[in-house]
Amino acid sequence: MHAGKSYHIGEFIIWTRRNIFWLTLLGIFPVVLFEIFQIYWIAIPWTVVALLGTATAFIVGFKNTQAYNRTWEARQIWGSIVNSSRSWGAMSKNMVSDDARSKELIYRHFAWLTALRYQMRDSRIWEAASKSYNKEYSKYFHVPEKESDFETEMIKYISREELDVLLKTKNRATQLLAKQSKLLKELLDSDQLNTFQHIEMQKVLNELFEHQGKSERIKNFPYPRQFATINMFFIRLFCFLLPFGMLFEFAKLNEHVDGFMKGYMVWLVVPFSVLISWVFTSLEQVGESAENPFEGGANDVPISQISRTIEIDLREMLGETDLPPALTPVNNIVL
Repeated sequence: MHAGKSYHIGEFIIWTRRNIFWLTLLGIFPVVLFEIFQIYWIAIPWTVVALLGTATAFIVGFKNTQAYNRTWEARQIWGSIVNSSRSWGAMSKNMVSDDARSKELIYRHFAWLTALRYQMRDSRIWEAASKSYNKEYSKYFHVPEKESDFETEMIKYISREELDVLLKTKNRATQLLAKQSKLLKELLDSDQLNTFQHIEMQKVLNELFEHQGKSERIKNFPYPRQFATINMFFIRLFCFLLPFGMLFEFAKLNEHVDGFMKGYMVWLVVPFSVLISWVFTSLEQVGESAENPFEGGANDVPISQISRTIEIDLREMLGETDLPPALTPVNNIVL
């Protein structure tokens, strides 16, 4: 997540410079054919390009809206995890009389948060974090799940024995919640929890199961590939045809200008076609960066920061003073 005022134009140009390069080549090619080789039949009516551009604008707008909705829903889910986690911490501290058991419940919750965020950071084939322009930009911020391995983080919260069993399972976050439920039953059977307390704490566990399932749904179900594909096709087709549609329009300007540009106005097709096409390709790239809010990109939902905030809050509930530091932005990016 970008935690600054805005991206700088320089950052944005660097991030999209590969598009600028090939758009420039696309702009030069038809102008050379038209102006130097005098192949005039390659010019196409501007109306055709305008109609295609309108259709492309609609589908780009639709995709970006849906991509933003995915990111916003992911943020709402993790906001709900914050609320449920605080409830879990307060209940574990105040309803369970055994301090050791209270700490076990809370620390296993830290383990659940850790397991869930590592699962969310796993890569998927449709995600864009591995693309060259995103990999290059990733050097400017930190992804905690990429810098520390899972076992090193988990051993802070659960025993080696429990971790060894956990590592053999597929969905580790689910197994940790199941372990919490089992412990609640043991506390009920040993009269350390009454029936009402057990029911209330189990409700919070059920909420955590629900939050996890919603987060997994966004992670494991991509923005529909048919829409993403047609969006890419439309943009590339529009960018390819745009300079061909501008040839006659700029050539006509030679009749109305004097000076050194007279007879050369068609060369303005290059910068203006690049500018217009860059707007469309940049919108596509921005939408792509919001499609998958857990992939480890600069615009992700900051699940690592959220997890650390929860850990600090719950450790303070336990009366601990040796707290981990809050995660702070690096180059205005925090994950």
